[in-house]
Amino acid sequence: MTDETARARGVALARAARGGDTLALHDLLDHLLPYVGRICRPIALDDGPDATQEALLAVFRSLRSLRDPETLYGWVRTIAVREAVRIARRAGRDRPAELAELPARGDPQLAADIRDVLARLSPQHRAVLVLRDVEGLDEQAAAALLGVTTGTAKSRLHRARVSFRKAWFA
Repeated sequence: MTDETARARGVALARAARGGDTLALHDLLDHLLPYVGRICRPIALDDGPDATQEALLAVFRSLRSLRDPETLYGWVRTIAVREAVRIARRAGRDRPAELAELPARGDPQLAADIRDVLARLSPQHRAVLVLRDVEGLDEQAAAALLGVTTGTAKSRLHRARVSFRKAWFA
């Protein structure tokens, strides 16, 4: 299934679910699961499944508030980022680890596990990094999703990239 076909299916399911079709709602949540998981995992790390579940629950509860089903994926992305950051904060991961605690250069675990490096970033830095470098959003869109100014998003992105590079190439 192409991206366009998948998006069209999601929009059609959202329309039907908003109209009260229970089976369409179930299919919509199943359809959105991989998309939401792809957003939540790198932000919430080990708590990614919990964040994914919370985001899908929020979609379920708020679907009637979605004014235009054509904006489904942006709306869902906003919910997923918010829930992933909330879950990561709740898990106590809002304080970055000391960069001095990183494995030495050449350690095979460092090369093999980007998650380890991401875990050393705060949830806010992980979120902006995922939105920009994985989702491909620009600074303005990332800032809007995170509820911060564009300048704040740019500075968080800069700090996240610097910290990631230091950790990766340490």
